[in-house]
Amino acid sequence: MDLVVEAERCAVCRLPAAAPWPSPPPGATLYSATRTAEELSVVCHEGDEPAGARVEAGWRALRVVGPLAFDLVGVIASLSVPLAAADIGVFVVSTYDTDLVLVKEGDLAAAVDALRAAAHHVLPPQG
Repeated sequence: MDLVVEAERCAVCRLPAAAPWPSPPPGATLYSATRTAEELSVVCHEGDEPAGARVEAGWRALRVVGPLAFDLVGVIASLSVPLAAADIGVFVVSTYDTDLVLVKEGDLAAAVDALRAAAHHVLPPQG
């Protein structure tokens, strides 16, 4: 599988479940919001965090080169299993076309090594 290391650092944010729906700032290139009965989570680039959110900064995203077919199975397992074996925690975001696996910035080099050892092709940040 081909992955690209995204250049910008990311943040994972938590708001109360009843918080107003956040809007991405103009020009945002990554902004994912998910509401459950317990919370409203936002994944975005650092600096784009919604006001009042609890923020966990310092994440880096590895984006699966897509688009991926909906009937393709095992994508996240093929990424998360070698990362778990390397003792690297992940936060996963899925979109219509692809998946992003976020790892803490301090784990990025080890994550790339683990994914390459599992036969994935990991490209450096573009641009």
